[in-house]
Amino acid sequence: MADNITPTQLLVQANTAHSVKVESRDGDAVGTVYSFMVHKRSGRVTHAVLSLGGFLGMGKSYYPIPFSLLQFDPVRDLYVVTIDRRLLEGGPSWANNAPVFDQAYADRVASYYGAASDDLTIG
Repeated sequence: MADNITPTQLLVQANTAHSVKVESRDGDAVGTVYSFMVHKRSGRVTHAVLSLGGFLGMGKSYYPIPFSLLQFDPVRDLYVVTIDRRLLEGGPSWANNAPVFDQAYADRVASYYGAASDDLTIG
């Protein structure tokens, strides 16, 4: 087996054991963190996937955002998203089947939010 084989997926999705709440800067409820996207080699979280909407687990939509757009509030044990909810709701998302989270998709997410794009090949 060659040592230079590149894995097909450079990120692994780590679902949260319990939902961590996400609020806006103004204190409005936005949703919850559904999962984190973790780089396989470095173990670094590159993105958070937020869960918005739905009722009793049905009809939810999932929105990946660069992890840098979240700030953790240790006093209230939640994340604060630093972007407007309307911008978030217009961003890349899915309802049923998650896309392949490759470099092109990570670049698309970063571009939409005006964030720096991570080079997933280096971790």
